Amino acid sequence: MYRFSYAEILEDASDGCREREKLAFDRAIDLLNTASATGANSKEGADALFFVQRLWGLLIDDLVSQENGLPETLRAQLVSVGLWIMKEVDRIRQGQSSSFGGLIDINTMIRDGLR
Repeated sequence: MYRFSYAEILEDASDGCREREKLAFDRAIDLLNTASATGANSKEGADALFFVQRLWGLLIDDLVSQENGLPETLRAQLVSVGLWIMKEVDRIRQGQSSSFGGLIDINTMIRDGLR
């Protein structure tokens, strides 16, 4: 019979969560790259903005939770990044910006930090 320590199980669960987060960022970046090529007013643009806003909404909800295991300072920094992303999505939707570059760059940096 196999016996695992609680720490090993938690580590495996954490690795699985990190991999799912990485995949979600991969999807967001792919959508943003496509939207950048087709424009903010395209279906692809709308899909990318919707996905990114939902992703960061979920991440922010998790980051403000007391059950989140990240250090408080890091959580606060990531929430700030998330709020900037949400504002940038709104700016693109409202026609105040048409550049997806900042969203692509920031999401790529966050994804790469998950490794």
